[in-house]
Amino acid sequence: MKVRKNRKKTDHSGSTFDSFLEEEGIREEVEAVAIKRVLAWQLEQAMREQQKTKQAMAKQLHTSRSQLDRLLDPRNVSVTLDTITRAARALGKRVILRVTDGVDRLRSLPRSNRGGRA
Repeated sequence: MKVRKNRKKTDHSGSTFDSFLEEEGIREEVEAVAIKRVLAWQLEQAMREQQKTKQAMAKQLHTSRSQLDRLLDPRNVSVTLDTITRAARALGKRVILRVTDGVDRLRSLPRSNRGGRA
């Protein structure tokens, strides 16, 4: 994330976290990183459950180990949807992508679907 210099102090009391991110101009970037962190974590968990090594996974995807490392890097948001879905398929999973209204998305999801660790 880019660090902004010379920020004006703003009173954010009473505002939502989303509005804070919006005011700082970093909401899209933060959301992209959060989504990628969840996806990377879910793929790694599935690999662990199936006792699949990174080397075996890369071979199954017909890609390099370094490309798989980029896929599993939670900060690398430039991975394509195709790559993510191929990785999920290799683990017997599927990707479900949904576009929703921007109001309290996480609060409406059951805790098990929020992507964090329970």
